Amino acid sequence: MNVSDLVDAAVAAEPKLTKTQAKAMIDGVFKALTDAAVKGEEVSIPGFGKFKVQAKPARTGRNPSTGATIEIAASKKVAFTPAKQLKDAVNG
Repeated sequence: MNVSDLVDAAVAAEPKLTKTQAKAMIDGVFKALTDAAVKGEEVSIPGFGKFKVQAKPARTGRNPSTGATIEIAASKKVAFTPAKQLKDAVNG
């Protein structure tokens, strides 16, 4: 599913909504999620899940083709934890 599919689903769910309005809303939601992640904030959507930023420490790794040891820099990642309702819906 991509943004166009989300726009189509939003318009199908709410007939008074135009595709332009739906796209603006979906873009706004993604921008809000991105802004919260940049600030390090957790975003919790009841019934769906949580998005939160996790710090990954620097570590030593190996280049798989040469076997040489390399340093992997510290970084941040966005993790998603699904809510129980989403897990239950997916599993069945």
